Amino acid sequence: MRLRPEPPAPAPLDARGRRLLVWEVVAVFAVSLGLSGLSALVTFVGRITSGRSLAAQTSTVLGSYSPDRPWLDLAFQLVRILELLAPVLLVGYLMARGGQSLRTLGLDRSRPGRDVLAGLGLAAAIGGCGIFLYLGAVAVGANTQVQASTLSGAWWTVPVAVLNAAANGVLEEVLVAGYLLHRLGQLGWRWWPALLVSALLRGSYHLYQGLGGFVGNVAMGLVLGWVYQRWGRTAPLVVAHTAIDVVAFVGYAALVGRVGWLPG
Repeated sequence: MRLRPEPPAPAPLDARGRRLLVWEVVAVFAVSLGLSGLSALVTFVGRITSGRSLAAQTSTVLGSYSPDRPWLDLAFQLVRILELLAPVLLVGYLMARGGQSLRTLGLDRSRPGRDVLAGLGLAAAIGGCGIFLYLGAVAVGANTQVQASTLSGAWWTVPVAVLNAAANGVLEEVLVAGYLLHRLGQLGWRWWPALLVSALLRGSYHLYQGLGGFVGNVAMGLVLGWVYQRWGRTAPLVVAHTAIDVVAFVGYAALVGRVGWLPG
């Protein structure tokens, strides 16, 4: 497998530097997606011990905080979007302290046209397969019925759904694909164990949806992580993830109640 070579660390890592880098990675994920993975695991255990099949349960990805008070709900939604982006700010700061930046992870505007086209192509391939995997997992009782969005019908519903999709894309692809794989490369990990850890982490915080959500996102993580290792760019991955989530959030709102395979 031909991989894009990792840019060298600003200075050779001694034993203390390696320990600090390991603890940096642990700290970043302890306050972000790693903690989300632990929460999802507890939720999954609760679901499978509830006495009801997974297929008889529902899980919500994007929900309302105050459905009876649209303006308060909007305020909560905007704060939530800022919460999603906060760990990316932290990663940018930590990269800058080490003489690098988010540009090191390929998050920039150096080739917008190619990034958008590549991202949309990835979204089409992954999204199409994901729908069939989800339907199959629900059919065999391995996944909950996922309500992609239960936002109220206020005027801001679609813009907030798009902003959430973009924030999810930036958060997950910068941290799980770019930052994690970059740091593991600096620590001397081989490409395939690093890729596997990244994919398993991505699957972990989707486990609240069921085994289908876990397996599907591990597969997505393997694809997107491999693409990052080849291209060294998170920008097209952000585009792909954002497009997938926009279709899920907006498409669900448009189709719920009109097709039988979507939970209401």
